[in-house]
Amino acid sequence: MEISTIVALVILCLLIVYLVLIYNNLIRLKHNVSKAWSNIDVLLKQRHDELPKLVETCKKYMSYEKDALEAIIKARSVVANAQQNSNVKALGAAETQLRLGLGNLFALAESYPELKANDAFQHLQTRITALEHDIADRREFYNESTNLNNVRIEQFPDVIVAKSLGFKSFDLLEFSETDKADINMSVLFQ
Repeated sequence: MEISTIVALVILCLLIVYLVLIYNNLIRLKHNVSKAWSNIDVLLKQRHDELPKLVETCKKYMSYEKDALEAIIKARSVVANAQQNSNVKALGAAETQLRLGLGNLFALAESYPELKANDAFQHLQTRITALEHDIADRREFYNESTNLNNVRIEQFPDVIVAKSLGFKSFDLLEFSETDKADINMSVLFQ
């Protein structure tokens, strides 16, 4: 064999190894996004299971606050639908409504001393608040995984492999500006 043939074969082998490395890294990033979404999904399901218990506990004491309870039930349904369809954009909007509803409910609970003293309510409030913090942490991990994936599939030379093999970008899980803004607590107590 000629030297030029050997050099060409070595270059071809190196190119193939490089493309395989790019492909494997893209697969790893895609699966990290899926894993991050699964972590959020688990927490959303846990919270989804806790909300009916909270609403039932509150119904016993808050007979005049039917709108607040119905808003949570409706938002819970919208979150579940978005979650089931893996619609990240719809989930962000639905989460905003649910979080606002929970904030209103917890603020209204201040007006009901018997409810605030109820062990089941205290347990559920603590559990749901902890789940909210965990969801926020997992959302951050999901968004970071999504960002790494999206940047990588747009960088050269990875973009060549990504486009030719159908790798797609993922949506960030974002909440609306109202969810990120400070809540005016005085309005909730009027």
